[in-house]
Amino acid sequence: MNKKEAIPVITVTALLVFFVILITLQEWLPVINIIFILAPFAVVWMVYSVIRHGEYKGKELKDEEEWGYADTDRPRSVVKDDN
Repeated sequence: MNKKEAIPVITVTALLVFFVILITLQEWLPVINIIFILAPFAVVWMVYSVIRHGEYKGKELKDEEEWGYADTDRPRSVVKDDN
């Protein structure tokens, strides 16, 4: 994960963990309300940053492949053939 992806992920995760801790302690209600209002925008910022700056490091599919598994080289069948 590069720096352009890591900063939003770490920031939003810390904000949401802080939010949960504040709710658990039931303290600072105005801060809880502000975080509640800002959280959706923070999550959208995080998702946008990861999609925009993320790099796929898996293998590319060949021309005739529609899907594939990144954890193995051998093909697996989804449909069980009993014949």
